Amino acid sequence: MLSRFAFVNMSLAGETRRAVEEHPFLVTALRADVVNYTAAARFLEVDGETDAIATALRRYAAELPAYETESLDVRVRMESGIGPVDPNDGSAFVTVAGTGLGPGGGEQTAIVATGDVDAGALTAVLARLALEGIDPDAAAVGDDSLVVVVDRLEGANALRAVESALERVSIVDTTSV
Repeated sequence: MLSRFAFVNMSLAGETRRAVEEHPFLVTALRADVVNYTAAARFLEVDGETDAIATALRRYAAELPAYETESLDVRVRMESGIGPVDPNDGSAFVTVAGTGLGPGGGEQTAIVATGDVDAGALTAVLARLALEGIDPDAAAVGDDSLVVVVDRLEGANALRAVESALERVSIVDTTSV
């Protein structure tokens, strides 16, 4: 039979876990073992004592798979002169809601990565672009290709950011979560 204290702690642990999962950056930090648990406990909106929440965070972190990265086997290139194209003629790099973007003398630049790319790679690329202050106009992944369309003047910086992001993509181990 569980004591009242054990039930409260289990409830606090569950509430802490749910609060952490509302902040994916914190899950990543816990996996990478770079968290100040007391500060994280204060950050989370969980009713309870800070020390108890910090303990729940430590236990949750111990259950998570370690943070690992890998370099993807990709080829990254930049293509300037990207603009609106007919989405049905096969020239579009990306089509969103009936609007195609591809080669056609426009004012945008496409960064195209081909090879071992997936949604995780796109996530890493978008996070890296955000850190660089680059706001893509469009981004997509599919059929071993990843495309990010940016303003022409941001092309070179976006290329470097995409290359850097794809050198260190987080490996997500869903079997042990």
